Amino acid sequence: MAITIKLLEANDIPDLADAFLNTVWKTPASHFERMLAAQIKGEIVFLVAHAEHAIAGFVFIKWQADYPPFAEQSIPEIRDLRVLAEFRRRGIATALMDEAEKRIFQRSKQAGLGVGLYADYGPAQRMYILRGYIPDGHGLMYNNHPVSPGHDIFVDDALTLFFVKERK
Repeated sequence: MAITIKLLEANDIPDLADAFLNTVWKTPASHFERMLAAQIKGEIVFLVAHAEHAIAGFVFIKWQADYPPFAEQSIPEIRDLRVLAEFRRRGIATALMDEAEKRIFQRSKQAGLGVGLYADYGPAQRMYILRGYIPDGHGLMYNNHPVSPGHDIFVDDALTLFFVKERK
């Protein structure tokens, strides 16, 4: 299966919205329009994967991370790696990560990312560790803020652990 990774273009937006609107992520065209505007400003790089002549997934790089430890160290953050269910286990996520890391390591000695902690994120957690990402040492975060011992938190997508990878 041929996989093509390219930068988001305006003509991709209707297909992206059609592909992702009825998924668990419920991503409307307006989200992709905002991503394109941020890419044009140079704030992000938004990568789209095509396989079998169809949208298969995407990921983006945020050059100035929202996560404070990454922002303070100028570590670009890989965000929102998403692959449609029918294209999983076919190398799409790997191809997207390869391209994202290639672009990051042209500009930075480190790449960062955050990953959720409940079971739905299990495959991503494993993939990131196998790719050489290690915890950044700041512990659990909720909405980019440290989780303090003894406090109750809600387990949802905002509960994350952040990882870094060094350029080889």
